Amino acid sequence: MKRTALLAVPAALLLALVPGTASAYPNPGTVTGSTVVHDPTMIRTSGGRYLLYATGGGLGYRTSADRISFTAGADAFTAKPAWWSSYATEAWAPDISYAGGKYLMYYAVSKFGENTSAIGLAGSGTGLPGSWSDYGVVYTSTAASDYNAIDPNLFVDDDGKWWLSFGSWWTGIKMIRIDPATGKQYAGDTKRYSLAARPTGSKAVEAPYIVKRNGYYYLFASYDVCCQGTSSTYKVKVGRATSVTGPYYDKNGVAMTNNGGTPVLESHGNVIGPGGQSITHDSDGDLIVYHYYDGNANGTPKLGINLLNWSSGWPVAY
Repeated sequence: MKRTALLAVPAALLLALVPGTASAYPNPGTVTGSTVVHDPTMIRTSGGRYLLYATGGGLGYRTSADRISFTAGADAFTAKPAWWSSYATEAWAPDISYAGGKYLMYYAVSKFGENTSAIGLAGSGTGLPGSWSDYGVVYTSTAASDYNAIDPNLFVDDDGKWWLSFGSWWTGIKMIRIDPATGKQYAGDTKRYSLAARPTGSKAVEAPYIVKRNGYYYLFASYDVCCQGTSSTYKVKVGRATSVTGPYYDKNGVAMTNNGGTPVLESHGNVIGPGGQSITHDSDGDLIVYHYYDGNANGTPKLGINLLNWSSGWPVAY
């Protein structure tokens, strides 16, 4: 993994890394070991160890001491919560964070292509496998819903308010306010906000992730089709807003609720369909953590990590 400090990147290199052409996108940083993952989420503990969870089973676990060499461990849950069986047998798209004095993990339980789905929540004092306590269902969708309750991401604002973005296809990315005391929907504001959508053409937008940088809220999302190996068309796009609930616009001023989105990562070389992203702040800057389908390994999903540079006001991977 390249460790160059953000401010040490030559200006000429940053100018070259302008999204828009396949050649502008960097290859993933070097990672080794157990790197076959899907929808990775990663956090660095106060002791400097990286904890990574990903889609599958009881939420698969990887860990690293240096952000390069990853080893696999037991799943987050030693036994899958009983309520999962009402929706599916495996969990998807976990989102790990540290808030309210503990590690929290939101995740989805659903079947591929269906929107009878649920977002669940677990808590832990250490973030390690086997330590997670199930807090049950947070939010659901049914076949009659115009949204899909999967791909959750918790965002804690500077004013102490908690927000959960989520969504996949249907009418796009949604958001609800969360009560910090429970980790579930805040009773004083039950509105379901709309953040991003594709009202014409493909409905394919999912996997939201929100960060705040330099006074703006940035919404990252995955566009187009995942999970098809080397035929995947996944890509990561971003928009920004002055309010956490939007509206979010891309670099060209197009609303994310109207097919907008500025490219961050797209297919290039053997890196096919990058997406399922999360953003992690580390000692050397912000990281985009994602999966891609390796064109040199028959489309096997692999872990990708790159640093982000924000000097232009928009995130640029390098």
